[in-house]
Amino acid sequence: MNQQFCTFFINKIYFGIDVLQVQEVIRFTQITPVPLAPPDILGLINLRGKIVTIIDIKFRLQMNQNIKNYENNYNIILNNKLELVSLIVDEIGDVVEVAENEFEPPPATLKGEISSLLQGAYKLQDKFLLILNVDKVLAQNIE
Repeated sequence: MNQQFCTFFINKIYFGIDVLQVQEVIRFTQITPVPLAPPDILGLINLRGKIVTIIDIKFRLQMNQNIKNYENNYNIILNNKLELVSLIVDEIGDVVEVAENEFEPPPATLKGEISSLLQGAYKLQDKFLLILNVDKVLAQNIE
């Protein structure tokens, strides 16, 4: 059985999420800030009449470099339990199909927040594809 992943890059690291969780990918669009929102919530966008919450995935993964210029970035729109959520990523990759038997769980030596947010990895020809657990990433509370 094969599985398909929507792939993207954050700080040149190759990530993937299950393609079935992705509604669409769009270029950056104007974000309306929300006062008093947590630091990982960049704001809201209007996507064809629907309100979408924009999450700074770099901040959630503790990879933030305090870059506030998102014009060259992409939004991955996720349909999360009837609510639309967007992850801002640096670059979009392809949809990759991998064999389920090539999946490897996160290494036990991987400590900290990232280990709980990763489902595991696939070893591709020239790089690793790190698979994010979208439910855990979206459930994470940032103080």
